[in-house]
Amino acid sequence: MDNITISIFGNKILFEIISELKIFSKLKINFCDNLNTKENLLKDNHVIIYFLTGANQKFYNDLLKKSLPIVKIIHLKNDTNNTTLEATVETISIPFNILDLEKKITSVISKHKYKNNSLINLSGYIINKNERNIKKKEKNLQLTEMEINFLILFSKSKKPLSRNYILENVWNYSSESETHTIETHIHRLRKKISDRFQDNNFIKNNKDGYYI
Repeated sequence: MDNITISIFGNKILFEIISELKIFSKLKINFCDNLNTKENLLKDNHVIIYFLTGANQKFYNDLLKKSLPIVKIIHLKNDTNNTTLEATVETISIPFNILDLEKKITSVISKHKYKNNSLINLSGYIINKNERNIKKKEKNLQLTEMEINFLILFSKSKKPLSRNYILENVWNYSSESETHTIETHIHRLRKKISDRFQDNNFIKNNKDGYYI
């Protein structure tokens, strides 16, 4: 866990305890109140330890939207916040062993790295290979495995892709095959994107092929 920065929200006593423990001696430990700006948290190798209460629930929900690695500390009976946004969250309930907290930190770092490795930026959209969806701002759209593979192909090229190239690399068809697979697929995907994101120019084409 070298080069990790931990920001603790909501409990200064834990901050003081962790700062004095040898197992966390290689980490940079910060204490933050709920009025701190979130921008300085959006860095690699940064973990948030968050004491969740009814009073600070809204701020926690804001952090979730940033997909930050979070260890959430709760009173088990009061935890009602189980959302699909918590892909990079580990939960631990009071009382807990400090060694268990260390394990949770290690686990959430691994989750976060795995998730980031699955994300692809494509012309203002974020493609999640593992979850098979595409996102822009606050909107998500679920896609098929073939559609994801299709978009990944575009992300790997700065040039337009020919119909034959797409056939061979997505569908494993011969470039000489007579099929309208590409045209049909693009028509359906364009409609999905248009309906969800109001983007009518997602997949364009010219004499050299298709591009995004």
